[in-house]
Amino acid sequence: MFPRQRSSPRREPRGARPRDGQDARPAGRQDACGKNPQKSQKAVAIGAETSNTFPMKRRIRIDFCDFWRYLDKHDNFFYNLLRERFEVIVCDRPDFLIYSNNGQVHRHFNCFKLFYTHEPILPDFKECDYAFTSFLLDDPRHVRLPWYVVLYDSPAALIKGEDFPSPGQILAEKTRFCSFIVSNHSRRRNRNRLEAFKKLSHYKRVESGGRFMNNIGGPLGGGYPEKIKFMRACKFHLAFENARLPGYTTEKLPQAMMARTLPIYWGNPRVAEDFNPKSFVDASDFPSVDALVEHIIELDRDDARYEQCLSHSYLPGNKPTEWFDRRRLLDRFEQIFDSSGPSVSERQRRRKRLFSFGRWILVKRHDF
Repeated sequence: MFPRQRSSPRREPRGARPRDGQDARPAGRQDACGKNPQKSQKAVAIGAETSNTFPMKRRIRIDFCDFWRYLDKHDNFFYNLLRERFEVIVCDRPDFLIYSNNGQVHRHFNCFKLFYTHEPILPDFKECDYAFTSFLLDDPRHVRLPWYVVLYDSPAALIKGEDFPSPGQILAEKTRFCSFIVSNHSRRRNRNRLEAFKKLSHYKRVESGGRFMNNIGGPLGGGYPEKIKFMRACKFHLAFENARLPGYTTEKLPQAMMARTLPIYWGNPRVAEDFNPKSFVDASDFPSVDALVEHIIELDRDDARYEQCLSHSYLPGNKPTEWFDRRRLLDRFEQIFDSSGPSVSERQRRRKRLFSFGRWILVKRHDF
């Protein structure tokens, strides 16, 4: 017989068991969203004591994905807007995801998803719970947010105050006929834009500062200031959208207004809900491009009529429209954050789970 071995006491890994009365997690440890679990109860207690004196903001965990590559998650339109009412925490396990149309990373998230785009792309509510676009959609899950609101944030540059130059002063600054800035062109969708450019060029030179049909020695550099400076020297500016859809108004029209030039606009059929239709030339009011070009030539030759167009306010009533109202957007976010029930992602997971189980039952019945 072999001698009986003395059993040694079982050792557990260091730190596996917490001491009595002590939390198992190391002090100062934070979770994925930057929260310290050990301090959470103490924070709640302190917040309860001081809530009558200093109201605490509601904490919201969000993340961003599928945007343009230079998006700063801690300095962008949505983050800065939400901080006005909420305590915003950007983390990799959010309760709400704001995503755009430049990728598929959003499919890996299981939370409420908010889709945003400034492109002519309709939201797919099979993938998102809510959507922010320029379109005018009759859907409770949709919030209208034009790109020019995101880009400029404030309508101050579009409001004509007492110090705004007179039409005569603006006309005196003009040294060129018309400007044109296009980099991405579609022959199928934007045929009228190219036709207008060519026919106006037969009358006078049209300065083209984009990558498409460039005639100034190379595309403009220097971003927004250089673009405004380029347009300001011209009496007119061709501001044709990439698509004609209700509500789809981009930066093209307001940029021309900020440059104090007379825009020749084509795009949103309901643009009058955004801007004063008397302050620009709407190309859709004319039966053909030839009729539009003839009208522009008449305005170019008649300073009084040209100045009359410049005299009108850019915004209806010279006041900011509802689309600039930050309270409107924050109230809508409040409703979204109060959402109850499963998200689109959760419903998709449930359907996949049910489908997989049903498929397994069919396999068992067939093969066994």
